[in-house]
Amino acid sequence: MMRGERSDEAWAWYSAVYEAIQEIPYGKVTSYGHIARLLGKPQCPRQVGVCLKHLPSPSTDPSKKSPTWHSDNVPWQRVINAKGGISPRGPSGASRQAAVLRAEGVEVTQGALGEFTVDFGRYGWFPSVLPSEAGLVESSDEEDEEAAAYHT
Repeated sequence: MMRGERSDEAWAWYSAVYEAIQEIPYGKVTSYGHIARLLGKPQCPRQVGVCLKHLPSPSTDPSKKSPTWHSDNVPWQRVINAKGGISPRGPSGASRQAAVLRAEGVEVTQGALGEFTVDFGRYGWFPSVLPSEAGLVESSDEEDEEAAAYHT
């Protein structure tokens, strides 16, 4: 999404989502809901999905500038649903996401109905705050178990 295509408020939300997703470590996954919670909008997991749905590809035309955020600089593949599943989207979308995650060393299993899942216990990333904001808030020695278990 290019600035100017949406309102300033929408641009700010999309940018915040994309920046948060960039903080997910290589080889880890988190949920749409957790990204929303980290951004202070726990009621908005679907809106995180909308942002990813509208994430453009980088420009392949050397004479055109790529959008600020695109699928080569936002690790979209690291965001999955609250059940640890890769959300189905269009033909081969889920299998493409599974392949990209596997390339990062994430074990993705496929069920009898073709659904792809990832073990949050092994690959999940659920910090209570974004690493970029960790120094901005007081930290405690004990992680809040309820927050760590919050995957929606």
